[in-house]
Amino acid sequence: MQHQSPEGMQAQMQKWANWMTELGKKGIMVGGEPLQMSGKQVTGAKKVVTDGPFAEAKEVVGGYLVINAKDINEAVEISKGCPIFDVDGMLEVRPIQKMDM
Repeated sequence: MQHQSPEGMQAQMQKWANWMTELGKKGIMVGGEPLQMSGKQVTGAKKVVTDGPFAEAKEVVGGYLVINAKDINEAVEISKGCPIFDVDGMLEVRPIQKMDM
C-alpha cells in the first residue's frame, strides 16, 4: 500500500464507510471491524507469548468483514467493490467453516 496524506486517508476512510453502509442497507454485511496494530502471538506446546506487531510477517490482516453470500463466487463479486483496491491492496475471500457442537 502507498502512503497517503491525512486528507487522502480521510477520503479513503469515507469510501470504506460508504461501501460498508451500502452493504448493510442491502442486508449483505453481517459484521466486521478493523484490527488494532498491537497484539500477542502464542506459539507451540510451551505457549510462548510474543508481543506484536509482527513486522516480519509477509501479510498484514487489517480487519475483517462477514457478509451474506450464496457462495464464494458471489462473495468474490461483492468484494470487488472494496475500497482496498483504490490503494492497490489485496483481500482474501474465505467461507466460514460451520461447526456442529
